Amino acid sequence: MDPKRPTAPYDALLLLSFGGPEGPDDVIPFLENVTRGRGIPTERLKQVGQHYFDFGGVSPINDQNRALLEAVRKDFAESALDLPVYWGNRNWAPYLTETLREMVRDGRRRVLVLVTSAYSSYSGCRQYRENLADALAALRDEGLEVPRVDKLRHYFNHPGFVEPMIDGVLRSLEDLPEDVRDHAHIAFTTHSIPLSAADGSGPVEGQGDGGAYVRQHLDVARLIADAVRERTGVDHPWQLVYQSRSGAPQIPWLEPDICDHLAERHASGVAAVVMAPIGFVSDHMEVLYDLDTEARAKARELGLPVRRSATVGTDPRFVAAIRDLVLERAADERGQQVAPCILGTLGASRNICPAGCCPARLPRPAAAGADSPFR
Repeated sequence: MDPKRPTAPYDALLLLSFGGPEGPDDVIPFLENVTRGRGIPTERLKQVGQHYFDFGGVSPINDQNRALLEAVRKDFAESALDLPVYWGNRNWAPYLTETLREMVRDGRRRVLVLVTSAYSSYSGCRQYRENLADALAALRDEGLEVPRVDKLRHYFNHPGFVEPMIDGVLRSLEDLPEDVRDHAHIAFTTHSIPLSAADGSGPVEGQGDGGAYVRQHLDVARLIADAVRERTGVDHPWQLVYQSRSGAPQIPWLEPDICDHLAERHASGVAAVVMAPIGFVSDHMEVLYDLDTEARAKARELGLPVRRSATVGTDPRFVAAIRDLVLERAADERGQQVAPCILGTLGASRNICPAGCCPARLPRPAAAGADSPFR
């Protein structure tokens, strides 16, 4: 290996995210992108879009991705890693296909992808891989050379993801009134998904078939709760709960919802709650609205003291974890022995998603996996 190229064979990193509107005029077109093919009427989109209009029509996710992009580039430069970093979105500018087109024109042929979702699920992994396949097919149809694209493994149990959240929960507990602090309950929150998607998440062959989404979140929650107990001497009760449900009401989704959970905890006599959004990388709309707005309003109605702990955002430990994941995957691709940096009981996720993992209701081609049409 060329010591100047520890990221070989890769020549670029792509930050792949959800995207969000950047002004009032963007809200409905953005939601049309998100819901395309579902036949949702414009009036319903306007109702959903009110969450964005309440924040000036601007989702914070794009600025958060810009900050992460800058932090990763700075970290790579300080670590003497010559690996350019690009950014593309699923649902808003910069669009994924446009970014990949730019990368090809810049001569990038081996691309690593970092998705801003740490866990296994259709919406958090395979759907992004389907988006990659769509974009690569578009490049092929344009007569452009299609790059080889690989995805970084799920990083939910990397210390650089877990340890900032431990510190965030500790800070939130410290911020509670002293008379309720030691009696506080921790509500670990993540995005609700349909039960069918949760049951089907993860590999379809080998160890750990199905149920990976909940299993991975529970592992992270236990890691944080155990660390809080060790550092404070207090064993806080905790539960994994859900938020941001959407879709038809007759379809069962993961429960309980965070607002229902707050009411239940208050009725049982809990003195305070720390909401820890372990399912999210940054403080985007699901955090700012569903937790900081709706859940806090519910807590005020109940008279229940609550605090919301921080997401990892651009914490230097998370940024360093991205570098670590890149070097780990590059070494593995070169055939070198790699000891993945992980916490908890589940082990490291696979570098290559097995064929058919996290299946959708309607099968579609997905890149960056064993069943990729572009490998």
